[in-house]
Amino acid sequence: LDSKGLEEMVAEGQMVFERIAKLNIPTVAAIHGACLGGGLEMCLACDYRIASPDKSTKIGLPETSLGIVPGWGGCARLPRLVGLPNALTMILQGKRLVAKQAKKFGLVKEVVPPEHFERWALKLIHNGKPQKKSFWKTNNKLSAKFIASRVRPQLQKKTRGHYPAMFKALDITIQGLSLSIPETLTLERKALVDLIQTTTSNNLVRVFFMQERAKHLKMKDVSIVKGWSESSSPIPSSEHIAVIGAGTMGAGIAQWCSARGKRVLLKDISLDAIAKGMAAIGKVYHSATKRRTFTKTESRAGMDRIHPSHTDISLARTDIVIEAATENIELKRKIFKDLEASAGDQTILATNTSALSITELAESTDHPERVIGIHFFNPVHRMQLVEIVVGEKTCPDVTARTLQFVQNIGKMPVVTRDSPGFAVNRILMPYLTEAGHLFAGGASIIDIDEAMLDFGMPMGPLRLLDEVGIDVADHVASFFGKAFGDRMPAPESLGAMVTEGLLGCKSGKGFYVYEKGSRKDPRPNPECTRFVKSNAYVNLNRKDLQERMTMVMLNEAARCMEEKVVSSPQDIDFAMIMGTGFAPFRGGPLRYSDTLGISNVVDALDRLAAQESDRFTPCAVLRSMVIQDECWYPADRKHT
Repeated sequence: LDSKGLEEMVAEGQMVFERIAKLNIPTVAAIHGACLGGGLEMCLACDYRIASPDKSTKIGLPETSLGIVPGWGGCARLPRLVGLPNALTMILQGKRLVAKQAKKFGLVKEVVPPEHFERWALKLIHNGKPQKKSFWKTNNKLSAKFIASRVRPQLQKKTRGHYPAMFKALDITIQGLSLSIPETLTLERKALVDLIQTTTSNNLVRVFFMQERAKHLKMKDVSIVKGWSESSSPIPSSEHIAVIGAGTMGAGIAQWCSARGKRVLLKDISLDAIAKGMAAIGKVYHSATKRRTFTKTESRAGMDRIHPSHTDISLARTDIVIEAATENIELKRKIFKDLEASAGDQTILATNTSALSITELAESTDHPERVIGIHFFNPVHRMQLVEIVVGEKTCPDVTARTLQFVQNIGKMPVVTRDSPGFAVNRILMPYLTEAGHLFAGGASIIDIDEAMLDFGMPMGPLRLLDEVGIDVADHVASFFGKAFGDRMPAPESLGAMVTEGLLGCKSGKGFYVYEKGSRKDPRPNPECTRFVKSNAYVNLNRKDLQERMTMVMLNEAARCMEEKVVSSPQDIDFAMIMGTGFAPFRGGPLRYSDTLGISNVVDALDRLAAQESDRFTPCAVLRSMVIQDECWYPADRKHT
């Protein structure tokens, strides 16, 4: 649609909802299941709302997360119903409320089971039209102006100005308090039409569709797996799970699977490790109960589905075993040899490794076709992405069962070929090591991190290294250095910091100092100055720093496509957004390459390679794309 067509479509929706709002008879909206965006805006046009307590019931206005504003009355009606502060919380954060939260906000009148909807609706209708609420403390001009003055700088700090829809929504909601509903609807309509045509909105909408694609991904869409047939037998569900290792990742995987109704055996050789793992699981459930994600009954039931053990137990009836031990190839080889002896003939043997070779691990078993990687991200209960890593001998049926399992537990899969670092860490590590090289060359900690915050990353690279652990990062960087040689050299500064005991958050000091163990507002660590080896980069501005760290990611993402690590550019972009927080409004590294222009990317890499080293040399596929005038998303270029 062009601008005129878009505006007519939005105006028609506004007109329909206005007619509902002006009906002379009382109206009740009954909510059961997802009620988001336009669905909620229709409910706001009604006089009353009732909602079911079912877990599927989610109520919210997520439009700003798609780069647009509520356009059918959300900004106009919500502040008048729940007050300005609650309205801004829902609109600017895209907050999705469960029924009880919605009642607390004043959004729904009652929370009742669906079978009682009719009785409650009739009762409310009998009461007639409701009296209009008065929010004289917050919805007056003076209070609204004060609230806006506090919220706007918070938005600027959070978004760095990259999400204009949030500022538009704030302005419309504040202005709308002094205007009539029809006048506010006009503001909504114009803003929505303008925003929906921006690159930011287009990319955020694409991210939404990539999420939907991952939820429903089929084997026929996974081109890197050969030999799969649609005529194969129905895939059996995986209900009995075993997790080997009760550390941070093992406990997280066990908790997540148990919360999704799976029966989980959590095994470790140490009773103390089991106790710590169960305590960590209990903490996650307790926190989720406080946030009303689970009821107390559901949390208890989830804990009951976990069977902890530090002794050997038969795994013959287990559908999937997920090994989550320390990243040590020899240790994992021994574990897999033991697992194969204990597991059933159809049991999938999976590893949660983040970088080690699945093919190499499979060689320690007599049935390498049953070995696969299921790489969860930390923390498991927050990160939606899971990399399914297919070894050279992994059976297509095993891949299909694993894909179904990952989707069944509510995670979003990306299927990758076995390659050092798979997809996410393969692309992320050059970015982190480049930050290390820039630091060693005299660039300041603040400038390095602020450069990438300005780019749209959720956290600066040096701050991220502190979170990961400098020792862990140094180990992984050394692994990549051995795998890729001079193209991905490990910064010497990381090893030196490990020797000095500067391990990041876990030790209280790394690139930053964490006062009293708090991770909020850390300050740069002055001790780090002794790890600076030269002043080669001391005069680079933040744009220069940003270019260097960004370009190595774009180059490595292209190389992953060149080596067929994944099936499509969407896989790379989705994995990097969901796995690392790569600026969603930029659409992922490959789509961002298209936005810049492939020839411009190659020119920038050539220039940096001439100044520096081979780590910036453009990969062959990028040079070929320039010659052929190609891009990663040709259909989008044709449409544009």
